[in-house]
Amino acid sequence: MPWTDPRTARGTDNLAPVDDSGTAPHSDETGPSDAQGRTGATGRPDGTDARDQPGYPRHWEADVLLRDGGAARIRPITPDDAERLVEFYGQVSDQSKYFRFFAPYPRLSDRDVRRFTHHDYVNRVGLAVVVRDRFIATVRYDRIDETGRPSETGTDAEVAFLVQDAHQGRGVASALLEHIAAVAQERDIRRFIAEVLPENRKMVKVFTDAGYTQHRSFADGVVHLEFDLEPTAASLAVMRAREHRAESRSVQRLLTPRSVAVVGVSRNPHSVGRGLLRSLAGFHGPVYAVNRGLPAGTVLDGVASHRSLLEIPGPVDLAVIAVPAAVVPSVVADCGAHGVQGLVVVTAGYAETGPEGRDRQRALVRQARAAGMRVIGPNAFGLVSTDPAHPLNASLAPVLPARGTLGVFCQSGAIGVALLEAAHRRGLGVSSFASVGNRADVSGNDLLQYWEEDDATHAVLMYMESFGNPRKFTRIARRLAAAKPVVVVKGARHTGSLPPGHAVQPAASRLKDATVDALFRQAGVVRVETITELFDTGELLARQPLPAGDRVAVVGNSDSLGLLTHDACLSSGLRPRTPVDLTTAATGENFRIALGVALADPAVDAVIAVAIPSIGVQGAPEAEPAGTAPDVDLRDDDAEIAAALLDAGARARELGKPLLLTHLALGGLAHRLRDGRIPAYPAPERAVHALADAVRYAEWRRESAEAERTARVPELDRIDETAARALVEAALDTRRAVAARTQPGGARITLPDDEAATLLGCYGIEVRPTRPAPDEESALRAAAGLGYPVALKATAAHLRHRPDLGSVRLDLTDEDGLRRAHRELDALLGGAAQAELVVQQLAPRGVDTVIGATVDPAAGTILSFGLAGAPAELLGDVAHRLVPATDQDVAALIREVRAAPLLFGWRGADPVDTAALEDLLLRVSRLVDDLPEVAAVDLEPVVVAPHGLAVLGARVRIAPLPVRTDLGPRAMSSL
Repeated sequence: MPWTDPRTARGTDNLAPVDDSGTAPHSDETGPSDAQGRTGATGRPDGTDARDQPGYPRHWEADVLLRDGGAARIRPITPDDAERLVEFYGQVSDQSKYFRFFAPYPRLSDRDVRRFTHHDYVNRVGLAVVVRDRFIATVRYDRIDETGRPSETGTDAEVAFLVQDAHQGRGVASALLEHIAAVAQERDIRRFIAEVLPENRKMVKVFTDAGYTQHRSFADGVVHLEFDLEPTAASLAVMRAREHRAESRSVQRLLTPRSVAVVGVSRNPHSVGRGLLRSLAGFHGPVYAVNRGLPAGTVLDGVASHRSLLEIPGPVDLAVIAVPAAVVPSVVADCGAHGVQGLVVVTAGYAETGPEGRDRQRALVRQARAAGMRVIGPNAFGLVSTDPAHPLNASLAPVLPARGTLGVFCQSGAIGVALLEAAHRRGLGVSSFASVGNRADVSGNDLLQYWEEDDATHAVLMYMESFGNPRKFTRIARRLAAAKPVVVVKGARHTGSLPPGHAVQPAASRLKDATVDALFRQAGVVRVETITELFDTGELLARQPLPAGDRVAVVGNSDSLGLLTHDACLSSGLRPRTPVDLTTAATGENFRIALGVALADPAVDAVIAVAIPSIGVQGAPEAEPAGTAPDVDLRDDDAEIAAALLDAGARARELGKPLLLTHLALGGLAHRLRDGRIPAYPAPERAVHALADAVRYAEWRRESAEAERTARVPELDRIDETAARALVEAALDTRRAVAARTQPGGARITLPDDEAATLLGCYGIEVRPTRPAPDEESALRAAAGLGYPVALKATAAHLRHRPDLGSVRLDLTDEDGLRRAHRELDALLGGAAQAELVVQQLAPRGVDTVIGATVDPAAGTILSFGLAGAPAELLGDVAHRLVPATDQDVAALIREVRAAPLLFGWRGADPVDTAALEDLLLRVSRLVDDLPEVAAVDLEPVVVAPHGLAVLGARVRIAPLPVRTDLGPRAMSSL
């Protein structure tokens, strides 16, 4: 059949008004979505699966979240999907079919079915969204040339969507658009073309809201849309906004179920299942108990049991599973068939037990996502919400925690118990709590997305041992921390290995602790060392205003405790005033007046009250009965102090200044202050550390807000990205075969010095040239060409950047000096080293620094700066930032290292040209951001002089283009 213009063939009998090798015509969308799921067996007579055949692009498969928080799977359509396609099409309304084909089209012919299930995955591609092994949406593109005809070489493609009516409005089409666009780009398609009826406003909106650069026209009653597929800042922002909405909603569905079933409830009152059932006693909706081994109707803790979840008469939103691991798959199958939305899997025996357990864990997640469900766990402690309208204790905690403003996340069940106990002991309430065990599906990133939207959560506390997606964590945490503090204690920081069972990408498991610090610092995350510090800092941030600065007043009735607090402030980088000692005879009125004066002082940003028990003649209070809280009934004098502190706390909140207490032997006073939201600490260093964390966080908030307004990635001159890209591609092409033989796994390739210098020169980075000096005459010729004064140095790998080994001679101003230096190095290093001697023009005197950029597969590209030699190599005095770096990032970077005073005129020295240094850092950042094939750049030394700088050494390593998952279409991790 000859090619037919689709705009003139709307009434034909065929599904597509073109021939079998042509284009799919018009688009129809009926609502947006993103989902997750995995199909089952294909049903082929020979038992084979089309997805296992050569050429099938399995890497296009992805689990996604829909706008309403449900899960689905996006995957390529195969010939095995004929029945699924026919069933799907039969459930689409006549209006949606008309929108898709511009004509009534009630059924699919055999030819239609074959056309839309047989693809070459290059010029013709179809994707489907699958839930419970059924299609709910499809998309297809067909490559065309500039005239609109079928093509195998064109860079345009016509795209068309169809979404089942029951799933419209869930974000299906928007997710499909992201994935089909990524597929098209992989196949060298640069632009999509779609034609849409004006009445199909939902589909028009999907295209226009996608954020791609587009062109729109109207002719012959059809809206003609063309849009480029190159990601833009707008399209990435849209993608991430949809990701945020979907992940937040998925957690909300878990925390606010209308009904809950506990699967695995036994007669044993001490069993895990019975404990979970008792924990749900305060739940407002129906609670069901399931145990296939008990007679139906058996009453356990007031709840009638069912033999199977499928026998429950009403809907079940959340299932809590506490059965042996071998039984879990059948339970999950029942949950999927019953329409359960989420699972809390308390069962152990998964990845924490070894490779077989990890396989079971992966199968669990695939099975749950295929049915549109999310999973907390396995090996989880559980999920808690204290929302009065939707209280939920789907955990092993025996009592629902008090209502509060802390969102709490952890991976370890044991740590989860400790966190809830610590919150209870301090009188701190939580808004919601999740202990996710092996974190196979729902992760800390999901909870952060939810807590950003949750008005009841004012601060977030996290115990983490591993990252699933560090780059995504940083992006989400930075956005959240701009409004709510995030405090994290990171376990397993020095062991080099992860606790068993943690689901992470291999690269994330090798994340260096210095990189973790950089991620946290740039994201505004407050990192602490212990669980005690987690609550010390979290309590202050949740209950008190943020300090405007680091000026601290210390007021109290103990000179010694005041001095200890003063010293702790100095050690933590705060600026304390001389402590105000009210003496041990101070009354409540004395405290009230002194605290009022300190709070009213405009030169004070925070106040620490110090208190010890009053010393009076009436004697010590009677001992408390065993088992009661100490000092709850205060002596009269101490009660007056408590009242004064409560009054001061109210005044402090009005003024926006934090007030905290450090005390000795006054647990009752601390207890009394809880109602006034005044944090109390039994040691001065704990109070001061918490305040210092708050000061640094507040400073980051201010700087972050300022950066939003003013920070930029400056436009740089002398940039030739095209030439740089061509050089890198040529280097990879010529070395790829050799590297494959000598460096299995696509290892990094080190460019020769001349190629590295040329590449850096494309970004305005000049490397001082060197000339080989294998003998004296070569050295003299090199010096004559470069110009005196020169340096002579050895470049052997074990001698580079090691002047302490005598491998460098500087300030060589004439031939005699150069000859003498050459003989000395020859004698020192031996004749074998001669070939590795080079001559280089001498750089101006200044401060030697080192600049680097390295791709961390988990975190992204890290820009690093330090002073060369001992500060960086021996003391680890190196600062880091994620790429791309802004002007404010690089300014902060060079000031962050502890040796930074050497750059700014320490002890009378001339300050160096930091403006030139910042420019160089920005150029390195731009290079590695533009060229992801550049795996590492090392510039050492970079001599920064009072005017200008000189790059004396450079090494560049390249590698095949990495997969940058965080910039691709939305997809849930698959581990």
